Formats: sequence, structure tokens, C-alpha cells
Amino acid sequence: FLLDHYFLFCSQQFLELLQSMISSSGADNPAVRRVAIFGGTHGNELSGVFLVKHWQENGAEIQRTGMEVKPFLANPRAVKKCTRYIDCDLNRVFDPDNLGRTVVEDIPYEVRRAQEINQIFGPKGSDDAYDLIFDLHNTTSNMGGTLILESSRDDFTIQMFHYIKNALAPERCPVLLIEHPSLKYATTRSVAKHPVGVEVGPQPQGVVRADTLDKMRRIVKHGLDFVQLFNEGRKEFPSCTIEVFKIMEKVDYPRNKNDEVTAVIHPKLQDQDWQPLNNGDPLFLTLDGEVIAYKGDCTVYPTFINEAAYYEKKQAFVKTVKMTLTANHIRSSALNPNTS
Repeated sequence: FLLDHYFLFCSQQFLELLQSMISSSGADNPAVRRVAIFGGTHGNELSGVFLVKHWQENGAEIQRTGMEVKPFLANPRAVKKCTRYIDCDLNRVFDPDNLGRTVVEDIPYEVRRAQEINQIFGPKGSDDAYDLIFDLHNTTSNMGGTLILESSRDDFTIQMFHYIKNALAPERCPVLLIEHPSLKYATTRSVAKHPVGVEVGPQPQGVVRADTLDKMRRIVKHGLDFVQLFNEGRKEFPSCTIEVFKIMEKVDYPRNKNDEVTAVIHPKLQDQDWQPLNNGDPLFLTLDGEVIAYKGDCTVYPTFINEAAYYEKKQAFVKTVKMTLTANHIRSSALNPNTS
């Protein structure tokens, strides 16, 4: 009996040890020491431009103990001209082909700028890349303060978004997941290990609104607060779940044989970002009064509705579906003496 009891006790001890090892494995994450805040990736999206210029002059509010936080104007030529870009969209050229292009005299300005950014904050995909980049954007769509997630497997960023959403509650803070097998964005922020898009609207191009700027500022503040808490290593962040809107498809405007837009966003869809869209709901309205309805088997949630910058991209809105993401619990390895 005593022998059996001993083996039972040892088995229990072994199981507890094994569970402890399993729960700890993968939980220790390196501290996030180098952070950048990009404004002006698009030169006419002025909230980020104004904030970054302010922080370059007086960055006390974005500094945190144990971190380097660098405010950076991503596309200064476009900012100076208050235009989205000079030659091509900077937020679409951080792919291997463009980053590896030979620099010649007629290379597009944004491609050359992408290579410079990759050299300063990357190289993309390397251990030397910046830990985190907040990339600040405005939209003309009624998206509120939106966080953009690039990978459903990025536990650290999902945990950060969970923290930001709770800090802003009851104010809504949707999360757009742009992970898709065929839609490749190659964003400016993708240079970092943890890319974070911040998209706040509605705000017209070339205009800055105090309320929109304040919302963006608070999102960045809470994000930096999270990083500091994480780096201190005295707090574990338990497993959490967040609701996200996963991108499924880009929808174009109706067009004629000359590729001209022949219908506008229907009034019942305008400004209804993140609201459910069901089969039969109106999408577009022609100038002759014809209503073009949505035809689909499932409820979707449109966003970037009637975004001004996307007319050239042939995009009236983006269809998304709701899903839930779960992040594993994380803690910083900064105070773990066994972690190099």
C-alpha cells in the first residue's frame, strides 16, 4: 500500500511538473525595446503627420522606461505636397522584389524610400528589425479607431489589442485582420517583428480634426503602456480572446465598358462600416435610380466604405467576416535569468 501510494504521489508530482513545463513553454517572450511610430506613410493623412512632427519636437509623452521610441515621418516628400504619394503607394512596396531592386535614376521615389526605411528599421524578417512599429493612418470612411492586425498567430500583438480595446471601452475599437492568401499588402510597418496599423476616421484627406487626432493619440498611448507593462516582467498576460473582422474580398464599383464608375454607394450603406450586410441589402445606386443589391449566402461586415483613396484601386469597400482569435498567455523574459 505504501509503495503504491508513493508511486501515485510521484506520478502526481510528475504530472504537475509536466503541466508547469507545458504552460511555461512558449510563454517567455523577448522584451520589446525598439519601437517606431510612423506618420505620413500617406502624406495627406494628417493626424499621424501632426502627431509625429509634435513628438519629434517634444516626445516626452511617448517615452517609456527601458524602451527607445522613435517618431518617424515615412514619406516626407508626399507630406510636403500633402498628397498620398509621389510615384506609387509607399504602403504597398515592402515586398522582396521592390526592396531588392537596383537603385537607378528613374526608380520610383517610394521604392527608394522603402529601401531606406528597410535599412533603418529592418531588414524585414531579420533579428535586427525593430520590435514594433505603429503606422498611423486616416481614412475618409466611418471606421472609428481601428486597429489593423497582419497575422492571426502574433500573440504579442493580439494581447496588445486586447489591452487597448479594454482601455478604450466602452468606446468601440474594431480590429481588421488583413491576413489573406491572395491579398498581399506589403505594408510599411511590415518591416517590424510586430506591425501595428492604426486607422482612424472619418477624416477628409488634407484635413486634421481634433477628435480624430485625439483618438489616434490615445490608441498609441495605451499601446505603449502595454509594452511597458510587458517589459517590466512583473505581469503575466493570461490567454485572451478578441473579436476581429477578417478581410475576405475587395468589392469594386459597377463600371461601364470604358471602365468608368456607373453607380455610387447607396445611402443606406454609406457610413455603415462594421455593420452587418445581408442578402438583398442595397449596395449601390445608379444616377437613374436603380438599386443594386448585395447577393450573398452569408452576413458580411463591410468596411473602408467609399474610401476616397481607393477609387484608383477599384475598391468600393472591403467585405469582412467576424471571427474570434485566441492568444496564448505571454510574459516577458526580461527578468528571467535563464533567458539570454
